[in-house]
Amino acid sequence: MTSQRTRERLIQRLMDQGISQFEVLEAIRSVPRHLFVDEALAHRSYEDTALPIGYGQTLSQPYMVARMSQLALARGRPKKVLELGSGSGYQTAILANLVDEICAIERIKPLVDRAKKQLRALRIRNVRMRHGDGLEGWPGEAPFDLILGAAAPEQMPMALLDQLAPGGRLILPVGGRRQQLMMVTASPEGFVEEIVEEVNFVPMIQGVVR
Repeated sequence: MTSQRTRERLIQRLMDQGISQFEVLEAIRSVPRHLFVDEALAHRSYEDTALPIGYGQTLSQPYMVARMSQLALARGRPKKVLELGSGSGYQTAILANLVDEICAIERIKPLVDRAKKQLRALRIRNVRMRHGDGLEGWPGEAPFDLILGAAAPEQMPMALLDQLAPGGRLILPVGGRRQQLMMVTASPEGFVEEIVEEVNFVPMIQGVVR
């Protein structure tokens, strides 16, 4: 169930849903998603669905990972990226193929440890990961060309907007019961917001879990 044929079916499904960027499709094809879920769920790894990874968190649906990655590349290859809510590291591993450098934050310590282990096993070396509160970002590493989050705060966090480089973009689900994927660009005139589509992500919660 983790065969190349199964992965190719997923790639075809993503293409049917409008994912067209070659680099994104190649990253999804090459990163072994089954390594980022519990062994009992490995047979479902290449279904286009979100999967639980424990601690009330999920591995995002492949379509949503691909959609956000395609948005990330819409203006060329970002150099420095802040990823929020990295979970077990799957989105991180996809992004690592598409950008120069990633600073990743996860609030749940066992997931940080798990993600670091998998990224090392895959010999991914352009990621630095820390245990921290995604709502605070990573001020010491700012500014970022791209900030991308896989959990939804109820309101757009100003602390994250302040960490964007000029021309940088924030791609983040925002809302409570009803969420929208937002793309915010830091322009000379201020922050320009764009609603991408309605989505359903776990909430972005303040604080950390050890």
